[in-house]
Amino acid sequence: MISDDAEALALAAALADEFRAGASERDAERRLPRAELDRLSDSGLLAVTVPAEYGGADVSAQTLAEIFRLLGSADGSLAQIPQSHFAYVNVIRRQGTEDQQKFFFAELLAGRRFGNAQSEAGTKHIQDIRTRLTPRPDGSYRLTGVKHYSTGALFADWIPVLARTEDDNLHVAYVPSGAEGVTVVDDWDGMGQRTTAGGTVRLEAVAVPADRVLPHHLTFEGPQLHGAVAQLLHAAIDAGIAGGALAEAAEFVRTKSRPWFESGLETAAEDPLLIQRFGELALQVRASEALLIQAAKAVDAARANLNDDSAAEASIAVAAAKVYAAQAAVEVAGALFEVSGTRSAVNSLNLHRHWRDARTHTLHDPARWKIQHIGRYVLNGTRPPRHGLL
Repeated sequence: MISDDAEALALAAALADEFRAGASERDAERRLPRAELDRLSDSGLLAVTVPAEYGGADVSAQTLAEIFRLLGSADGSLAQIPQSHFAYVNVIRRQGTEDQQKFFFAELLAGRRFGNAQSEAGTKHIQDIRTRLTPRPDGSYRLTGVKHYSTGALFADWIPVLARTEDDNLHVAYVPSGAEGVTVVDDWDGMGQRTTAGGTVRLEAVAVPADRVLPHHLTFEGPQLHGAVAQLLHAAIDAGIAGGALAEAAEFVRTKSRPWFESGLETAAEDPLLIQRFGELALQVRASEALLIQAAKAVDAARANLNDDSAAEASIAVAAAKVYAAQAAVEVAGALFEVSGTRSAVNSLNLHRHWRDARTHTLHDPARWKIQHIGRYVLNGTRPPRHGLL
């Protein structure tokens, strides 16, 4: 059990240091982080957003974002796996009945993990969800569909599934990973975030009790922070990748890089041109971290006084943090090679994992639409739309 924010942060920092040691090897061998996820579960970190009245630490958004930034700085794949876990904890917090909350929060406090099965391939767009929950005479449902990019599903105890009912409303069905008719296929072959096991989930006439289905469409009928919190964690992962790449670049230059002959210096770390470039990269990392903190504070403020205006302000702050962190992650991870020199491109060193993780993760949803919503809000006072990506 984690009792408060300070304990959660200290534990996250310690685990990040532990996970960092094997991150490159796991990526190179595509060795899935089962043991590391078990450590996360056993630590209690996956239950830190359980409300206090149910025995949880109920940490702030600022603390949760910092947990993900720390994990992202150590391993961009490992940090991605629990992102959906916390998003679907929030669904229970907002839409769960008292009995549902009591049951699932107890599961979380016992170390159970949520995966996800939300995205579908070959549809018109990402919100064109064709997986169906069909009612049965006894009040339960039959769940049928195919999901892709199901990060964490292979490691999950429960798989939250986005599906539509006969009235086309969106629901979340919480399905045990071992339920009859559920097949999780480890077929993710992305160039980055290689060990998230974000593969395919097949659902063939899966029986789902009524009390394991939550009305997700209601989440977006009023002011909400579901999308802001989910995107905040994505921004934290990107900021973490940027910081991790910068730290590894600095270590490489200090210990392995040779000085350019024209500098006349003994070490590469003394080169004023490299020093200048590291300063520029550090500004990007620091700015991404500052925007992350600002966004998290906006989410916490909105949670304390939720209305249309506070929710909009939180969404815009998170959008700004996400856009900037995504840019920083890709640019800093790419600049690692620029500052480190030719040897850094040796495949066996696997320094390219930072860029591969950044480039893959930042494809999650387009930054250009976030910039549009920021511009509309600033210029015309137009609040951002209510959906899970803002």
